[in-house]
Amino acid sequence: MRLSAPRKKGEVSLEETLEKRRSHRSYAPKELRSDQISQLLWAAQGVVERGLRTAPSAGATYPLEIYLVTNRGVYHYRPQSHELEPALEGDVRSQLCQACLNQEWVEQAPISIIVTAVYQRTATGYGSRATRYVHIEVGHVAQNIHLQAVALGLCSVPVGAFHDEQVRKVLSLPESHQPLYVVPVGYSTE
Repeated sequence: MRLSAPRKKGEVSLEETLEKRRSHRSYAPKELRSDQISQLLWAAQGVVERGLRTAPSAGATYPLEIYLVTNRGVYHYRPQSHELEPALEGDVRSQLCQACLNQEWVEQAPISIIVTAVYQRTATGYGSRATRYVHIEVGHVAQNIHLQAVALGLCSVPVGAFHDEQVRKVLSLPESHQPLYVVPVGYSTE
């Protein structure tokens, strides 16, 4: 499923997004528009000039894979073509919530963006330092998602507390894709 082209110029300054970024744990039952989802995924791992990405990566190894969970299913984001590939049909937000230690906002949010890592991509060039580099990169990607959410008038919350294997099972992730971060995104009820 092809996504709409991302906007390269927003209406909110970086300084405003930094000031307004907060963790929100209560979401309105309102779906996101497809252009908002497109923008969030592009902010996470979109391709920019010379084939680089929106977030820095050690040696441009790009070990991170992005998954989108909605009420319709699970999708794998393909940065090079800026499209979503269906991975699993059906609403798994309740099961994802359970895998995330029953943090109810994971189920309430209209979408969650899951960041996974394929460590071997970075380990090939960086050996034992790969884990460090991958973890630094996931922080860059998550911050991009959080700031883009604010710029779109949305809210988000970082979720790092979950059972890795349960998340992998719920999303039917390949064995090499290690879940690192879950980011519920939606409209705030506040």
